Amino acid sequence: MPASSPGSVIAAAAAATKQIKLGSGASIISTDDPVRVFQQFAIADAVSGGGRVEITAGRGSSVETFPLFGYDLNDYDRLYAEKLDLLMTINNSKTENVTWSGTVRPSLDELAVVPRPVNGSLPVWVATGGSAPSSVRAGKLGLPISYGIIGGAPARFAPLADLYRASAAQAGHTGGNIKVSVATLGLIAPTKKEALERFYPGWYNLNIVMGKLRGWPAPDKRQFLAQADFPGAYYVGDPDEIAQRIVDLHGHMGHMRHFLQMDIGGLPQEHFLESLILLATEVKPRVERLLAGK
Repeated sequence: MPASSPGSVIAAAAAATKQIKLGSGASIISTDDPVRVFQQFAIADAVSGGGRVEITAGRGSSVETFPLFGYDLNDYDRLYAEKLDLLMTINNSKTENVTWSGTVRPSLDELAVVPRPVNGSLPVWVATGGSAPSSVRAGKLGLPISYGIIGGAPARFAPLADLYRASAAQAGHTGGNIKVSVATLGLIAPTKKEALERFYPGWYNLNIVMGKLRGWPAPDKRQFLAQADFPGAYYVGDPDEIAQRIVDLHGHMGHMRHFLQMDIGGLPQEHFLESLILLATEVKPRVERLLAGK
């Protein structure tokens, strides 16, 4: 499921599309180089024509990249804090010449970081799986935040969204950049029964593979079915149910964007494409009507 180079995938998607926004689910900047991440996304932005590419910067729930790239897991938070600061320093720079110093990589002294994005900078989101310090960090920095919800009741993230907005207000950030998005596992089909039947094999395969890596217990279909029903974390169902569940969560979190991670464990392309079409043509209009009626 992970892409080792999100910027490469996004550049390929940019060349094949004309309108949609493109971004990383999370670029793990803790063990990557923010200079290279910025450059790769700036190139993808140029390929897209400008204004369609975003960076979502996360720390990552997977720890395999730390030994792979020679980092110490004990430096988990310091790596992320400093590298996010570097990424924002580059992104906010009015010129291509950047100056920055820290402890986790060599300093920059008026060095050119090129290319620049078409519009000068890129939208940067902070990704978190539900960490209160991450919510506070994003708020203090005035950055939008994306919550990855992979289990439990999504409404439990509402206090974190409140904390994020309160931290932003306390730091004096009240503009349009203060916004929340949510990412969940999910799949849409004409009927709930079809959605469950289509999504379960991929979920099972993913948990078998990850279980071997992480020592997880064997996947339990009862757990899957519990998470796939309200108020669980999996948005698997027909268009009416998914629209209603997104609107319900909006009442708790006020999010402006809801991602569905559909393509896991070898989902057949035909099911993936049908889910995308239903999301665009059936779910989105329903969500808009339901929200307008509130």
